[in-house]
Order: sequence, then structure tokens, then C-alpha cells
Amino acid sequence: SYEHKVNFKKSKEACLSYIQDAMLQKQWERAAEFLTFYVESLEKDFSREHVNPSELIWRIGSEILCHHSQSSVKEFNSFIEQMKTLGVKRYLKVCLEHAFHLLCNGLIDEAYQNLALAESWRFGEQTTLQDKEMKLVQAYRGLLDYYRWSKQKNILLHSQDEFEDLSVEQEMHSCFRKAAVGLKEIIKIPGVWDLFVKCYVDLLEFYGDHNEARQVLNEYAYNSKFPANPNAHVYLYQFLKRHGESKKSLISVLKILHEIVPSHELMIEFNTMLQKSKKRKKRRLGLEVIFAALDYAGWKENVKAWSCLARQMKQIVVSEKHLDWIKQEWDTRKDWWPAFHFSHYLAKRNWQENESLSYEKALVAGILLGKDCKYFKYVSHRGCKAQVKKFRILKKFVNKQKLAYLRISG
Repeated sequence: SYEHKVNFKKSKEACLSYIQDAMLQKQWERAAEFLTFYVESLEKDFSREHVNPSELIWRIGSEILCHHSQSSVKEFNSFIEQMKTLGVKRYLKVCLEHAFHLLCNGLIDEAYQNLALAESWRFGEQTTLQDKEMKLVQAYRGLLDYYRWSKQKNILLHSQDEFEDLSVEQEMHSCFRKAAVGLKEIIKIPGVWDLFVKCYVDLLEFYGDHNEARQVLNEYAYNSKFPANPNAHVYLYQFLKRHGESKKSLISVLKILHEIVPSHELMIEFNTMLQKSKKRKKRRLGLEVIFAALDYAGWKENVKAWSCLARQMKQIVVSEKHLDWIKQEWDTRKDWWPAFHFSHYLAKRNWQENESLSYEKALVAGILLGKDCKYFKYVSHRGCKAQVKKFRILKKFVNKQKLAYLRISG
């Protein structure tokens, strides 16, 4: 009847609401009870309305079983096997989740077997429709083949038995071939495949196929079909550095990384390379890079970063060349950097916690804000009082740079 349909719909929605509430409060036993009621109510539904709750039950049930205090791997396996039979369209996704759960519980061989069975699955047109899921299954199986290959490689490196070496090497090559197939296929599809790319490149490098490895990394970093991914440029940079590529190549990669993530930890390395360059344009970029990095809270107490900035600014001030570089960077920051970096509170805290940091920051603060800057005054006073020679030299240096400060401040 119509009334029955309405009541059933209301009770179903109420039950799902209770499940959600219990899960959000991490009341897994309570959530499990409501899920049981939900499943039972579906079994007793006599309405002709089409109901397809299998994905809901699968996702909620998996989450509950992963956190329930009385749950076991055996129970999870049993539940997942039932879920595999409920929906052909989701079969491969359920298999992947099953493999992840087994891996989280350290059952690597069982996970591998599960993925191998999923890879051999065929179901008419659904096989074509789920092509991407199948490639994921193959890729994760390839990842486990890589893991096996890595284990065999470590055994080979530490082995002193020639007969054992031969069998281990054969097993290694077998794992390599299997891993390469799965990993190579997945990284052709536009997406973020960091782990798969790293493993595949490791395999290629080990067997000396550097050209193929470089091609893979270039494609991953520069193919416009792939989403912007800082790690892609990091992996390419690390590869080029390992193989002794020119500074020009390394700088070109880090320049793109700087544009995507100006706060990346490699920016100190990038700044150092740029400062060593004879080209004025690159040294100018180096100043921009280190200023940009220090715009982020995570860099506020990075001694290396402040040291890089202090050293370059000191060189510019002493030479009296390119003061306009500092001025251009400072003009966009002078409204908020004083409170962000050079407050009296920070001067006090930095002095107590890290003398080297306070020294580098005081030098920068003195050049940018002059000798009356709160940060510079506090740190230089404390340093001189503690009779630390470098702070006396710092104070004299800043006091002499009145003209530079006036030009920078405008």
C-alpha cells in the first residue's frame, strides 16, 4: 500500500540517520546494531519499489567492522565475500578494499592472492566497463610484486651463497616482469600515481634503463593531461640529481616546483643553487624564492632559510648594488611581516630558544626596518649584554647601514 511505502521510507531514513550519528560518535557497537535492523527491514520490505542498498551496506559495514572492538579478520573476510556477490558493478572495488584490509593486517600473501583472483575475473560487458578498476587491481598486484622483488634484492645483496644467489636472482627477475606490467599500465592513465611511479622508476634504475626512467618521470611531470602534482617534479629533480645532470636542468625543474609550492622544503636548495650562479637574473630569483618561502608559518623558525636571506641581503647592502631587489620584495610585505616575524614577543622567544635563529632574523630585521626595530633592538641588546662578539659586530653593521635602510624603506 501507499501508506506502507511511506512508512518504510521514513523508518529506513531514520535508521540510516541513527547509524550515521553512532559512527560519527565512534559508537561502533551501536552502529552495528542499527545496521542489523536496517538489513532486516530491507528483507521484510514487500513494496515493489526498486531498492539497491548493497553499496550502502558494503561501505557502512566495512567501516564498522574495521573499528568494532570484537571484529576479526575472519569476520571481515566473510562479510566482504558476501558483498562481492551482491553487485557485479562493484565487484572489483570490493576486491580492492578487501586487499587493503588484508594489507593493513599484515596479510600480504592473502592480499596478493585476492588481487590475482580479481584480475582473472570476467563478467560479460562489465569487464570492459570496469577497465579502470581492473587496471587498479593489476597495479596494486604489481606493487606487491615490487615488494617481493625488493625483498629478494635485499637477500641477494647480503647473501654469500652462490647457489642461493642463482635461485634468488631468478625469483627477482620473475617479480620484476610481473611488477613492471602492472605498474607501467596504471601510470599511462592521467592521475596521481606517486607510489606506482616511484616503484617503477626504482625497478628501471636497478636494471640500468635510465632513459626509460627519465621518460616516465618527464611524462608524469610535464604531461598537461595529468593534474598538477608537486611530487612529480620532486621525483624528476631527485632522479636528475642522482645521475649528475647539469645545474641548468636542476634549476629548470625546481623553478616549476617553486611556482606550484613556494613553501616546499627544496626551496633552500634551490636558493643556494641560484645564489652561486653568475647570472644576475638567477640571483634575483633566489632572493624572491627565499622571501616567498618565509611568507609561510612553517618556515618562521627555519634557521637555514633566515641564514640564506641574511647572507644575500648583507651581500647586496655591502656592495650597494641591487638594493631595488630588496625594496621590491619588501614593498609587498612591509604591512604584515613586522607583526608576523619581528614582534617583541618573537624576539624574546627566539632569543630564549635559539640564539642562531635570533641572530639571523635580527640582521634581516635591522636591514629592513632599521636600528629602531623592536626585534633588532631586543636581540642586539641581549647579545651585547651576554658579551657575544658577533652581536656587537651585528649592531655596528646595522647602525652603519642607515642609507641602505632609507632606500629600501622608500
